[in-house]
Amino acid sequence: MPAAVLWDMDGTLVDTEPYWIETEYELAERYGGRWSDADAMNLVGNDLISSGLYIRQHMGIDVSPEQIVEELLDGVVARVERDVPWRPGAVALLGRIRDAGIPCALVTMSYERFVAPIVSHLPAETFRVVVTGDRVEQGKPHPEPYLTAAAALGLRPEDCLAIEDSNTGAKSAEAAGCLVLVIENHVPVLPGPRRVFEPTLEGLDLAAVWSRGAPGDRAQGD
Repeated sequence: MPAAVLWDMDGTLVDTEPYWIETEYELAERYGGRWSDADAMNLVGNDLISSGLYIRQHMGIDVSPEQIVEELLDGVVARVERDVPWRPGAVALLGRIRDAGIPCALVTMSYERFVAPIVSHLPAETFRVVVTGDRVEQGKPHPEPYLTAAAALGLRPEDCLAIEDSNTGAKSAEAAGCLVLVIENHVPVLPGPRRVFEPTLEGLDLAAVWSRGAPGDRAQGD
């Protein structure tokens, strides 16, 4: 079994990507900008400031990246406070991991004020460590977020399993040294030497996933 499980949030633990996309279109309408589904998909997994820069350029609006981020967060937080869209099997898997005594960390590029209302729906200390995008210098795909989470748990990244749904997130975890369980959601993810692919978290056998990624037998994807 892995020494710890490091969870991505958006698209992996919760399916909030539709919330972000709806808010992006609202932003475009508010400022008279242009937007497309293709633009929205290009932001999946990115840190928020990078997304703000992309939106400013591609939406064609005269708004600072920082303000864009805050307005996006306003819209998405309001939606999450009404309903948390858990990914299938995510809450049950968290419970099984907790019962097995394996620590979990949350590693997300979302900011703390968006993470808090989601985590509040889970049992206390479900995540022993929470790494958010406003707490790191370099966001995904840089390895810093996952290196930070493993270090906070007192573990080597190589002994941790990361769960991701995007190429950006998988690159970050892989570069840190983690084995990456990929559950594709809104975007396809490329195969890689430290990536194991499963279709869903429902009924997932964590030990079997970890054994597939044992040194010398890294899965290349299904």
